[in-house]
Amino acid sequence: MLGIASAMDTDLGSARAYSRSDLVGKLEAWWRWLAHERAAAPATRIAYARDLADFLRFLAGHRGGPVGVDDLVGLELSDFRAWLADRRRRGHDPAYTVRALAAVRGFFRFLDRRFGLRNPAVHALRTPKKPERLPRPLSEAQALRLVEEMRSEPRVPAWVLRRDHAVLLLLYGCGLRIGEALSLRRKDVGEDPRRLETLRVVGKGRKVREVPVLAQVAEAIALYVESCPHLLPPDGPLFRGLRGRALGPDPIRRRIRQLRRALGLPETATPHALRHSFATHLLAAGADLRAIQELLGHASLSTTQRYTAVEAAKLLEDYARFHPRARA
Repeated sequence: MLGIASAMDTDLGSARAYSRSDLVGKLEAWWRWLAHERAAAPATRIAYARDLADFLRFLAGHRGGPVGVDDLVGLELSDFRAWLADRRRRGHDPAYTVRALAAVRGFFRFLDRRFGLRNPAVHALRTPKKPERLPRPLSEAQALRLVEEMRSEPRVPAWVLRRDHAVLLLLYGCGLRIGEALSLRRKDVGEDPRRLETLRVVGKGRKVREVPVLAQVAEAIALYVESCPHLLPPDGPLFRGLRGRALGPDPIRRRIRQLRRALGLPETATPHALRHSFATHLLAAGADLRAIQELLGHASLSTTQRYTAVEAAKLLEDYARFHPRARA
C-alpha cells in the first residue's frame, strides 16, 4: 500500500497542482481505482495521470485558476474541443492525443459511476482520427544481437545481466509486453523454471492467456533466479531492481537505449519492437495468423493483421532490391 501511495504522490503531483481541494480527493480515488480494480499496469497509470494533468493544466489556464468538481461538471463541448486544438498547436502526436482523450473520458466515467457526477459533453466529443501505423520490427539478426548483447556489459552485476537477458527473451521469445513480463510473480515460473513449458500471462483488460516457453527462455529465467541476491517469495515480483523492489520498465528501456547506440541499431529498437519482431518473424516462418493473435493476446484479429502488411511491405522492398528486372 505504501508503494501505491508513494507512486500516487509522484505521478499525480501535476494533476493536483491544477486542482482545487474538492477535486484532489476524486483524483486520488481514481488513481487507487486504476491500480486495484482496473489493475492497470504502472506505465498505463503514469501515462493516464500525465494526460489528465495536461487537461487540467489547460483548463486552469483557460479559466484563470485551479479546477474544481463543479468546473468539470459544467464543461461544454467547446471546452473539450479547445483542449484538443491546443494539443494540435503544441505539436502533440495524434496517436497520443487519442490516448489522452481516452484517459480524460475514463476519468469522467469514473466520476459518474463512483460519485454521480455526470458531464454528457465529453462522451459526445468525436475521437480524433488515429493515424494507422505499421509495427516496426527488427530483423532476426538485429533482434538476436540485441538480446545476446544484453548479458555482456562488464560493469553491470552478473545477476542484473541475467535478469535483463531473461526479460528480453520473454519479449522476443514469448511475445510478452514489457508490463506483462515485469508483472510476473515468482510462482508463475514454477519451483524449477527450467521445467517451465507454458506461462500464464495476464494481459490488457485482465485477459488471461497461455504462452509456450522455449527452452532457452526457461534456462535464462532459471539462471536469473539462481543468481538473484534478493529473496523471491512465491507471491512476490519475479524481477527485482538493485535494491530488491519490483523492477519497473525504465532500467530495461535505458539498457536497450545504450545498446542500440553501441550496436548501431535504429531508434525503433525498443522493448515493444521485440514483441513486434516476435510476431513478424513467426508470420514469416508460416505461423497461422489466429495462433499469433492468441499468443499476443490481441482482442481483435484486425490488430494482428497489421503484421501481414509489414510482411507485404518487406516483400516489395526485397523485390525492388534483388529482382533483376527491378534493378534494370
